[in-house]
Amino acid sequence: MKFTSLFVGAVAVAAVSATGALAQTKLSRNEIINSLQGAQAKVEVSADELRKAAFDNIKKYPGDNAAEVLPLALKLNQLRQFNVEITFDFDSDRIRPESYETVGVIADALHTPYLWGAKFFVVGHTDAKGDREYNIKLSQRRADAIREALITTFRVPADRLEAVGLGEEQLRDPENPDAEVNRRVQLINVGY
Repeated sequence: MKFTSLFVGAVAVAAVSATGALAQTKLSRNEIINSLQGAQAKVEVSADELRKAAFDNIKKYPGDNAAEVLPLALKLNQLRQFNVEITFDFDSDRIRPESYETVGVIADALHTPYLWGAKFFVVGHTDAKGDREYNIKLSQRRADAIREALITTFRVPADRLEAVGLGEEQLRDPENPDAEVNRRVQLINVGY
């Protein structure tokens, strides 16, 4: 399924800050709303295209770490987004209890009139520890877990959320591929 976002004003890529957006402390609904609402560039990309591009990147650039940023990921950078740390048990898609408050704040933001009706990618990322193909699969399971929690626990309509796992193929800090900052979940507003 493809989503299209129209350019209405200036393109704004929002991350609350390089480190602050990932903090597990006092995440506010307004931070999320401000990061996800507003003008957007016209970008057309599907979750299936992103998944395929991630696996293709591994074939094109084999080795321990992603050698190049995914071209489709560059398109995503044009969209309104929010990065947040959601903690999981090691090598697991089980959301840790301390992260449910964060997931709840995300759900509160998605239920506001400012974001109602918008569709989102829930994108899972890992650091560069471990096998790249495995990391894509793990990040997909984690993105699926966040999506499922938003739907079942917090009643966000399923048709508004699509989960995508990109593993280590879009590191937030490529200079430090094993850094914790690379393990994150991204919410990307892909339009209406």
